[in-house]
Amino acid sequence: MADTLRRLTNTSSFSVLQDKLESWHKDYHVISCDQNLNRCCELIELTAKIQGELFAILNFTAAEGGHYAGVDTLKMRLLPWLGSCFSMTRPSVSADTSLQLIQESVEKDRRIRELSTSHDNDMQKMETQLCSTRMQLDSVRAELVDAQKELDETKSKSATTLLATEDEILQLKADLRSAHEQVEIYKRKMDALDDYERQIRLLRDEVSYLSTEKAMLQERYSYNTQCSCVITAYAHIDTTIQSSVLMMYFSSVSSRFLSSRLVRSRSPSPLPRLSRSSSPMRSESPTRAQLTNSSRHARLVSRFSDLYAVERLEAQTLLRRYITDLEMVQKIIFIAVVESFKTAKLAYRQFKLRVRKTLSPSHFGPESLEDAAVDYIVRNLDLYDVQDSVNDVINAMNVNPRISFPPEVDFVLISSLIRETCRVAFAMQTLDPPLDLAFASDGELYNENKYRRSYDSEFTAPLVMYHVWPALVEGNAVLVKGEAVTRRGALWSRSRSRSRSTSPVRSRSLSPTRSLVSLYNI
Repeated sequence: MADTLRRLTNTSSFSVLQDKLESWHKDYHVISCDQNLNRCCELIELTAKIQGELFAILNFTAAEGGHYAGVDTLKMRLLPWLGSCFSMTRPSVSADTSLQLIQESVEKDRRIRELSTSHDNDMQKMETQLCSTRMQLDSVRAELVDAQKELDETKSKSATTLLATEDEILQLKADLRSAHEQVEIYKRKMDALDDYERQIRLLRDEVSYLSTEKAMLQERYSYNTQCSCVITAYAHIDTTIQSSVLMMYFSSVSSRFLSSRLVRSRSPSPLPRLSRSSSPMRSESPTRAQLTNSSRHARLVSRFSDLYAVERLEAQTLLRRYITDLEMVQKIIFIAVVESFKTAKLAYRQFKLRVRKTLSPSHFGPESLEDAAVDYIVRNLDLYDVQDSVNDVINAMNVNPRISFPPEVDFVLISSLIRETCRVAFAMQTLDPPLDLAFASDGELYNENKYRRSYDSEFTAPLVMYHVWPALVEGNAVLVKGEAVTRRGALWSRSRSRSRSTSPVRSRSLSPTRSLVSLYNI
C-alpha cells in the first residue's frame, strides 16, 4: 500500500488532471465539438485510473486493518456514496422550468444571430472605409509625386535665377564702388570747404585784430595829442608835474600794447557756426566727428604703426651717435612715447575745457555741448600747440631717474619723434572710445597678447626686463602689440644700479641745442 501511495504521489496525477482541465477550459470555445468530447473522455479515463489506484489503496488498507478495522468507515462513507452514484437520477426541474429554459435558449440564439449580423455590417463598413482610405493614400502619393516634380522644376529655375542674381550683385557692387568713390570725392571737397572756412575765420580774426590795433593807434594818437595839449597848457608849471603826466601816459600806452600782444599770441577762439547749427535740415544729423570716427580710427592706428617702423628707427639711429648702449637708447625712446601720450592727453583735456567754455554761451542745436566741442576739435586739430607739449615732455624726461643722457647734447634731438607722437596721441583722444597705451612696468609678467619679444630676448624668461615700444589698446582690447625684452638675471638690482650710477645731475650747463630751445621759448 505504501508503494502504491508513493507512486501515486510521485506521478502527480491530480496535478496533471488539474492542468488538463485548465487547458480544456481555455480552449473550450476554440476547438470543435469532437475535440471537446475527446478531452472529456480523456479526463474521465484519467479519473478512472486514479480511482482504480485509490480503490487498490483502499483494499490494501482495509486488509491491513484485519476483519473488523475500518468497517464503520466503510458503512458510513463508502456504501452511501456508492448507493448515490448507482441510484437512478430524477429530473430536478418541472415542465414550466424547462419551457422557460427553452425560451431563454431561443432568445439567446436570436441575440447571437443579431450580433452576428451587426458584426458582418461593421466588417463591411470597415472594409468600405479601408478602400476609401487606400484611395486617399493613392491620391496623396500622386500629389507627392507631382510636388516632387514641381520641386525639381523650382530648383532648376532657382539655379537659373541665382546666376542672374549673381550678375546683378556684381553690378550692384560696381555701382557701390563708384558711389564710394563719389563719396570720397565729396568728402575731399568738404574737407577743402572746411579748410576754406577755417582760413576765412582766421582772416576774420586777423581783420578784427588789425581793427583793434588800428583803434589802439588812433587812441594812441589822440593820447599824444591830448598830452601835447596838456604839456602846452601847463608849460608854465613845474617840470616835476610834467614828468609825472608823461609817465602816466606811457604806462597806459604800454599796458594797452602788452594786452594787444597777449591777444595776438593766443590761439583763435572757436567761433560758433550759426549758419550750420541754425539750419533745420541738420536737426537729426550726426556731427562730423561721429561720421568720420571709423576712418580716423583706422588712420591713427596705421599712423601709430608707422611711428614704430619709421620715426622710432630714425630716433634710434640718431641717439646711437651719442649713446653706445642700445638698451638705454630703447628706454629713452619708450619713455619719450609714454610721456608724449600723457602730455597730449592733459593738453586735450585743457583744450576741451577752453572750447566748452567758449561755446557754452552761444551753443544751441540738436547735438550736446560735448559733441559740439569734440566736433570743433576734430575740425581744428592744427590749433593744438604741439610745441608746448614737446617742451613739457623734454622737461619730464630731464627729471626721469630711469634714463641718462650725455651732458653735451639734449633730448631735443628726438623732438621730431615726440612731436609726431603728441599729434597722434592728441588726435586719438577725439575718437569714441579714445585710444591709449597699455600700462607697462619693468619686471611685469610677459603677456603674449600685449607684446612680442625682441630678437635679442631670452624666449624662456617669464618677466619683462624693459620695454622697447608700448602697446596700443582700446579699452581692454589690444589693437597694436608692443615690443619687450625678456631676459633672466638680477633684473631689479641691475635697474637700480644703472639708475643710480648713470643718471647725471640735471642742473648741468646748457648745451647749444638746449640754449637754442630756451631762446625759442622766450
